[in-house]
Amino acid sequence: MEKTYDAIIVGGGPAGLSAAIYMARARFHVLVIEKEKMGGQITITSEVVNYPGILNTTGEALTSTMVKQAQNFGAQFLTADVTGLELEGDYKTVHTSRGDFKALGIVYAGGAHPRLAGFAGEEEYKGHGVAYCATCDGEFFTNRSIFVIGGGYAAVEEGLFLTRYGKEIIMVIRGDDFSINSAAVEELKENPHVKILYHTIVEKVEGDSAVRRVVLKDRKTGKSTEYQASDGDFYGVFVFVGYAPENGLIKGQVDLDPQGYVITDRDQKTNIDGVYAAGDICVKNLRQVVTAVSDGAVAATSLEKYLGSQYRKLNLKRTYVKKVEKKEEPKAPVGEADDSAFLDTETRQALKPVLDRFERPITLRLYRDDTELSWENEKLLKELASLSDKVSYEIMDAPAGKEHTISILGPDGKEAGLYFHGVPGGHEFNSFILALYNTAGPGQDVGEDMQKRIESISERKQVTIAVSLSCTMCPDLVAAAERIAADNPNITVDVYDLAHYPELQQKYNIMSVPCFIVNDSDVHFGKKGVAELLDILVSNFVSFRLYP
Repeated sequence: MEKTYDAIIVGGGPAGLSAAIYMARARFHVLVIEKEKMGGQITITSEVVNYPGILNTTGEALTSTMVKQAQNFGAQFLTADVTGLELEGDYKTVHTSRGDFKALGIVYAGGAHPRLAGFAGEEEYKGHGVAYCATCDGEFFTNRSIFVIGGGYAAVEEGLFLTRYGKEIIMVIRGDDFSINSAAVEELKENPHVKILYHTIVEKVEGDSAVRRVVLKDRKTGKSTEYQASDGDFYGVFVFVGYAPENGLIKGQVDLDPQGYVITDRDQKTNIDGVYAAGDICVKNLRQVVTAVSDGAVAATSLEKYLGSQYRKLNLKRTYVKKVEKKEEPKAPVGEADDSAFLDTETRQALKPVLDRFERPITLRLYRDDTELSWENEKLLKELASLSDKVSYEIMDAPAGKEHTISILGPDGKEAGLYFHGVPGGHEFNSFILALYNTAGPGQDVGEDMQKRIESISERKQVTIAVSLSCTMCPDLVAAAERIAADNPNITVDVYDLAHYPELQQKYNIMSVPCFIVNDSDVHFGKKGVAELLDILVSNFVSFRLYP
């Protein structure tokens, strides 16, 4: 990959992708750098219904289309951690975990991350009653009382979603009213199972292995109100109190407002020539996908004009990026799927080119028992094997602990240490296919430095991951863990669909996914990329544990 570009876009969310589309369409040499998965925060949103021109989609589907658009115009993409920025001068330097890159201009689209509410017990009970994703964790609180903290767009939408599970939803709003006006607010107010508390904050949560006590405080009267769960009951506390800007890389270089957001002019330009900002990192009244892509488009077109002046100033000869010629790929001969097939025709069609890239033979071993799960897994393995001569399968009787489990065997015929307990459907299907791809090769490129870190782990680590097939954040963690395990025999990864393993949920008191446990003792919650997971695997840190 070349090291010098016309423009580098830091951040692969909607704002960064929009900027990439506009810059690449103008035939500039553009590089987009994202530390995790392209798409940003919106990829964990399971339903997007307010993007103009699209009736209903998912965040991942929307942004994956944006990536393809940018690639078709010639934009390049890199997954790496940006470790530093040098923004002064005619050429800007971006330091990353995969080398240094230079550009005449920068679009910073670092976005923002969910903000903690800051009440006592929030960190302690994270994953054990305190949660941040209704889609991922709502079902753990079926028929329980659920507190929803926040009065903005996210809190309203997630509060409505949680009415599917909770017997009572208690909205805790800091202000005198919701901060938005929408039909969703009225729907929430009219729901008989929703109680709304204004000018109220959470003072603290307490309990043992779960949240049993919630103390609220009225900001006007100063009066505290205690909610105490009855014997055997517990509460869910979902936090949606806005976002904090990802400004660590630019703090001290570009002007920020008191809240830490980047100050730009109407052209999205910062106080530094050649440096623009777009998306949730900016000072703005509305942080939505539609405003993010607008910012990206404005930043890109403004940067185009700046680049023209820089080419003249520096007497540079501009070269133009050629648009990628989109060829109609011949459809792979996969055959039509019948009604009883695990993989439908469209999925088979999409899988065939991926499976055709496999470099080495692998075997999928099913540890079969007499359950419907094993029957479904057997269908899946047979159908995958029919799509590639690099994939075979075998069936063995399940020993204790491996019932309805799929094990991936490497080219040497030995188990690669990658296991899925349950049926890898829903959001986990893609991460399962990635595990096959990483075992059979060529595998995902993580860069030379990261590869060395993966191979350097000499101690044995057993990683247990608890997921829900409806969780949009789980696949990122699963893919990262299995990417590491595919290249290091000292690491094994067992992925469990919690719907079929209640004993695992009870053992570790899991009330949030993804949850991962290292060597049966070190418990963590939340999605992690390869770098973050490596930091945990090579450290001696043991997180706070609430289970026996």
